[in-house]
Amino acid sequence: MKRILPILLIAALALGGWFWWQQRDATSSGDITLYGNVDIRQVALAFDGSGRIAELRVQEGDRVKAGAVIARLDTHTLELQAKAQEAVVEAERQTLLELRAGARPEEIAQAQARVASAKASAELANLQRDRAARLLTSRAVSQQDLDRASTEAKAANAAVDQDIAALDLLLAGARPEEIAAAAARLQAAEAQLELLRYQVTLGELRAPADAVIRSRLREPGDMATPQSPVYALALTDPKWVRVYVREADLGRIKPGMAAQVLTDSHPEPVAGQVGYISSVAEFTPKSVQTEELRTSLVYEVHVTVDDPTDSLRLGQPVTVKLTDGHAP
Repeated sequence: MKRILPILLIAALALGGWFWWQQRDATSSGDITLYGNVDIRQVALAFDGSGRIAELRVQEGDRVKAGAVIARLDTHTLELQAKAQEAVVEAERQTLLELRAGARPEEIAQAQARVASAKASAELANLQRDRAARLLTSRAVSQQDLDRASTEAKAANAAVDQDIAALDLLLAGARPEEIAAAAARLQAAEAQLELLRYQVTLGELRAPADAVIRSRLREPGDMATPQSPVYALALTDPKWVRVYVREADLGRIKPGMAAQVLTDSHPEPVAGQVGYISSVAEFTPKSVQTEELRTSLVYEVHVTVDDPTDSLRLGQPVTVKLTDGHAP
């Protein structure tokens, strides 16, 4: 026992000296070691419209590109309504074109022929009236015959005036108010068609950015609403590590400092740099292991990382080493 105690004492002194030397090297080199977790932005993705889910194209873990269609609603009814509205738009467009173009040459010729016919009928009626008036003096016709001829002549002259007015109306074309009203109806029909087409596009769920499918929350056949997410997406860029630094080291950390992010599962460090530094102190979260007491105040720091291989996972505990005074 007496022989073992000196050996143990020497070993303890050697271990303590080695630990002190390591700490002195770390302190002199300006390295700062921090502990935290990987943080990734997440998106709860839902349809803008309501309806029954017809198709889900991706699974958990799949990578999606920005703008990719990852789910669809059943929009068959809306598509039929859009086709019907297209016919309404075309009818209103043709009506407007007809009003702007005015009467066709054939219609004008027809109206002119009616005027000529009415004039001929009026001329004949006037002759018969004049003849009846001359014969009345010789008692060859009765007063009743003269009155009938006069009435027929007035009717024939009125028909001439009516046909001439109709011809003038054809030549003048549609009133500006009628053309404006037809144009307004066409715009309303086009707006309704655009709305229906937009509602059809709402039946497609697109990825807002490059991301990884984290959760699939609905299945085909489910009813979807804007309040019910279909997928939970983890955005792969930007990615950062949330760490906490004590007040004694706060003055040694600056935005842009180079950082190395280490994990237990990957021996190769991931490069990064200091970004956000909180100006408000808070108690150390329970998920962070530090050498100080958990009740000590620390400051939150975000370390933005460049992780092209996607080796870091959401919530993964990491160790961050900062080099004091060095920025990328």
